[in-house]
Amino acid sequence: MKSRHFAGIPQIPFEGTGTDNALAFRHYNPDEVIDGKTLKDHMRFSIAYWHSFRGVGSDPFGPGTIVRSWESGKDPVSVAKKRMDAAFEFFQKIQAPYWCWHDRDIAPEGSSLKQSNKYLDAIVAHAKKLQAQTGVKLLWGTANMFSNPRFMCGAATNPDAHVFAYAAAQVKKALECTLELGGENYVFWGGREGYETLLNTDLKREQDHLAAFMHMALDYAKEIGFTGQFLIEPKPREPTKHQYDFDVASGIAFLRTYKLDKKFKFNIETNHATLAGHTFEHEIEVAAAAGMLGSIDANTGDTLLGWDTDQFSTDVKGLTLAMVSILRAGGLGSGGFNFDAKVRRPSIDKEDLFYAHIGGMDAYALAFKTARKILADGKLSGFVKDRYSSFDKGFGKDIEKKKIGFKDLEKIAFKLGEPKPVSGRQEYLENLLNTYLHG
Repeated sequence: MKSRHFAGIPQIPFEGTGTDNALAFRHYNPDEVIDGKTLKDHMRFSIAYWHSFRGVGSDPFGPGTIVRSWESGKDPVSVAKKRMDAAFEFFQKIQAPYWCWHDRDIAPEGSSLKQSNKYLDAIVAHAKKLQAQTGVKLLWGTANMFSNPRFMCGAATNPDAHVFAYAAAQVKKALECTLELGGENYVFWGGREGYETLLNTDLKREQDHLAAFMHMALDYAKEIGFTGQFLIEPKPREPTKHQYDFDVASGIAFLRTYKLDKKFKFNIETNHATLAGHTFEHEIEVAAAAGMLGSIDANTGDTLLGWDTDQFSTDVKGLTLAMVSILRAGGLGSGGFNFDAKVRRPSIDKEDLFYAHIGGMDAYALAFKTARKILADGKLSGFVKDRYSSFDKGFGKDIEKKKIGFKDLEKIAFKLGEPKPVSGRQEYLENLLNTYLHG
């Protein structure tokens, strides 16, 4: 593509740790081959369209501060195409193999559903041409069913059947567009699927409706031949006080209750994990333990703020712990690392978009390489294995194989007497982790 919107900024090169070039990668070399795969294929980085190309620097306390040159024009479809051109120019220059979208982010909403679909068709056709020209692929698509006032009380959980039908029509179209663009996954992000007060809420009925909606989506995906992975993205407390998709554990319970667990996995966002009172790696481990780890929304929050700040993560220690869990689980399959993050409100220059993504991509690449060293070395995993070794033999093994009960265990407890406490050595392990991080 011809450089029109980011003229003067070259494709970001890999220059290694010795470089002082701020517009170069220090750790992410997309062409580096590790275990027979390029680092680009291992990481599967994706750019979030809504933050990078619809974000204007607004926050709950003030309007936008960021003005982009491609936003000029009176016809909303023409502006959307120009914005899409800028996005794909950026994708190429940052060397991102994937992108993600919400329907209402890439195309304007019309005065009717039919007009909105017409606008979306025009932009999807444009995106398809750009994908063919650049080789950039769609990691996943989704429908925005939380911004418009019609969804103020939810979409699939709305008490009005009319709104439920509208949401179904919107997801139907978003699935068709995801299929048209070769999307490898489809995400359900229930931004308002929850409630504020039980005084006006039938909780069970709402959850029944949500499950019915997801079964309908599965049925329609099968009908049109969409074989991508369905993902749920848990999001606690924002914006609804009681979210039905609060965290991975509550999501698993919901999916198993309604016999959806074989068809869905989780798209885990770092910032949402902390809003739920968990660590990022905790949510990954819970999903992996259930065989439901799907994809990652790569961002972080601010520990001093209680809302979703969607910052780019450069915390290599935290990301390394997450990467250990991801690699131990066998990776993300058709998922990837989507930078669901935005530049800060005062970061108003085009270059800031590059600095932000370079930092995030470098941090994740370094974490990936460090995690591989940790797993290859085997000291941490060996310690954990030894800690549970009493379950590898004798009555411990019988416990895991369900070959023993309370009566026999009581006899063993009488015979062996008081158990001897064994140190968990947390401080030693934290020191050991630092040797991988800092040498």
